[in-house]
Amino acid sequence: MDASAHIDDLAAFVSASPSSYHAAAEVARRLSAAGYEPLDETADWGGSVRPGARLTIVRDGSVIALALPAGAGRGTPFRILGAHTDSPGFKLKPKPSTVTSGWWQAGVEVYGGPVVPSWFDRELEFAGRVVHRDGTPHLVRTGPFARIPHLAIHLDRAVNDSFAPDKQRELQPIWGVGSPENADIVAHLAGLAGIGSTDVAGYDVITVDANAPARFGADGKLFASGRLDNLSSVHAGMAALLEAEPTDAIAVLAAFDHEEVGSETRSGAAGPFLADVLERISAALGGDRSDLARAIAGSWCLSSDAGHAVHPNRPDRHDPVNRPLPGAGPLLKINANQRYTTDGTGAALWARTCAAAGVPYQEFVSNNSVPCGSTIGPITAARIGIPTLDVGVPLLSMHSARELCHVDDPAHLSAAARVFLSAQA
Repeated sequence: MDASAHIDDLAAFVSASPSSYHAAAEVARRLSAAGYEPLDETADWGGSVRPGARLTIVRDGSVIALALPAGAGRGTPFRILGAHTDSPGFKLKPKPSTVTSGWWQAGVEVYGGPVVPSWFDRELEFAGRVVHRDGTPHLVRTGPFARIPHLAIHLDRAVNDSFAPDKQRELQPIWGVGSPENADIVAHLAGLAGIGSTDVAGYDVITVDANAPARFGADGKLFASGRLDNLSSVHAGMAALLEAEPTDAIAVLAAFDHEEVGSETRSGAAGPFLADVLERISAALGGDRSDLARAIAGSWCLSSDAGHAVHPNRPDRHDPVNRPLPGAGPLLKINANQRYTTDGTGAALWARTCAAAGVPYQEFVSNNSVPCGSTIGPITAARIGIPTLDVGVPLLSMHSARELCHVDDPAHLSAAARVFLSAQA
């Protein structure tokens, strides 16, 4: 396991994935280069689903990839790594172009739960897809393009005492200057897509931090990047899938969109995407509903989503006994109220998996006074009935425009994920 090479590849993956649509496309591109065959959801899969096949299915900003063992057949169980491709930020509104005092601005809506102050005074990129009136989507990205400016301290002497920006008035990025008739951000995006502005019938475009991921700190052990929640897991799962050698189970990477807003979409974990794919794969291998039920009962899902390292300036916000540290391995996430799905059997599986991979791990549980977040884990477990456990790399600054981890932890997660997908533990 080369943690340095892994973190460099994670940086390249994040840079290529400014939106969920780009992330799904980048996973599919990399897997295609490794011999994975793309499947069209509208096509008959009978000729493609066969023992030993390597397959990908993209649905909007989500992607599912499967590696079938040579002995795959009726009732073969699944080993699934679930993650999500989206991250908090701001999404472009309809009729987004405005001009105020000569500044061109973009109307945006808050997406998910970003740490809003972290998005001020940094270069932002617009990225996502624009859709031609004929229904064809086009991926677009602007590069460094916009900025949400703070008010100078001379005009707000209390800014360091309290900062609660009005989400409508103060979060509209500036992206240019000049006469109002030229301020048309949709036309700019259309130009990047190579289509006319009047041909744009819709778009799904978000803001992301435009700065490149970077290693820094003593001995280069710290890694800062946008969207580590949760591209760190998507990348770890993809790398693990490429290295996995499944023999007794079908290895699956399921990277969903819209986790940050509840997952209740056709491409989210609460939607039918994964269930539909598993059913179609099982049927193409000759299985009936009873065979699928047997396969599900023998399957496992590893819900992989970033978690919290102990914050050095606010250790009181963490459990006083379970104290995740940077570089000490991925987290096994536990919650009594099933905000995370890990139970005793899942904990035992994770212990065996990490031992087989030769990597450390550490447990995370919330401070009782601090509400616990959640993941796709409980959704997948309830939606499909697959035994599930929750893991992820420890971060600082989760949901900030730029998040922080130790360079070793993503590689540790990927190494454990490879063992899990290979069903070697």
